[in-house]
Amino acid sequence: MSDAQPPQATEIAAAVRQVLGDSLGYLYPAALRVALRHDIADHLTDGPKTSQQLAELTGTHAPSLHRILRFLATRGIFEEDDNATFHLTPAAHVLRTDVPYSVRSTALLFTDEMYWQSAGRLEDTVRNGTTAFNDIFGAPFFDHLPGDEEREQLFSDAMDTMSATEQNGIVASYGFPETGTVVDLAGGLGGFLRTVLAGNPGLHGILFERESVLQRHKLDEPVVEGRWETAAGDFFEHVPPGADFYVLKRIIHDKSDADGLRILRTVRAAMTERSRLLVVDPVRPPADVPPSVTLSDMVMLTVFEGRERTEQELEELLAAADLKSLRVIPTPGALSIVEVAPV
Repeated sequence: MSDAQPPQATEIAAAVRQVLGDSLGYLYPAALRVALRHDIADHLTDGPKTSQQLAELTGTHAPSLHRILRFLATRGIFEEDDNATFHLTPAAHVLRTDVPYSVRSTALLFTDEMYWQSAGRLEDTVRNGTTAFNDIFGAPFFDHLPGDEEREQLFSDAMDTMSATEQNGIVASYGFPETGTVVDLAGGLGGFLRTVLAGNPGLHGILFERESVLQRHKLDEPVVEGRWETAAGDFFEHVPPGADFYVLKRIIHDKSDADGLRILRTVRAAMTERSRLLVVDPVRPPADVPPSVTLSDMVMLTVFEGRERTEQELEELLAAADLKSLRVIPTPGALSIVEVAPV
């Protein structure tokens, strides 16, 4: 259909439904957060329940809770039967706290006010070219977190959860050598580094993070015993020198060019000529961009100062830090591994 041709009546009706539905789309994450905060999925693990039963378990108002759950059921979160009883669905199962594939913490982070208040000021971002987060919370995202212990823990848990869904595919996609030292920079609770070491028994690992995050690390497991250490610090200032591999996983994409360059230069100063840096981020292709990459780019625009970069944009950033891309390795998920060497 040409842009100049008016749509048909059926197309208009569908478009109206879409636009008006999208206009109220914020109600879904708001309702989802209610279910998350009250652990509704956990309360259904021993069998279906009515909203009255769930309200008694959660200390909520039964009629209001029923309406929330009924709304979520329209999106496949829970299922309501003819007896007004709610059941778990596959989507609800991943919200449970007692399963290894749970994404509860990540969903709680994405529905936190840090994200939705910034999204509410997206018009300001488009007008000014900078996120409204700093204005709302008084500091950039990663400067704000250390002053909010509860949210800092939520962020660490959420990133660990997200990493668990992708780290096996990433490690399997890259051929690490038999021996060497791997430094995971801002590696969170250590889930990715643990997977690297578990799959490569000749490697030694260093988890580099803020001290408050390192106190909760998950490296203390028999499969990697004796092959890891932790180091506290700020990758804007220094990183452990002389390692064989440095990893920046989901780090550069949420940074502005200026901050990304500062980190890359710090890493470059620590590298030897044989060192390699692995930048693990979405790499935006020139065409057929996956919806997940476009969605992630909106998060970068809304909350952070970064963006999902193309291969060329990454190469330009690397070159400014006296680094060069050797190759881009796809992984089974949305992330790619950009293998980087000193110039």
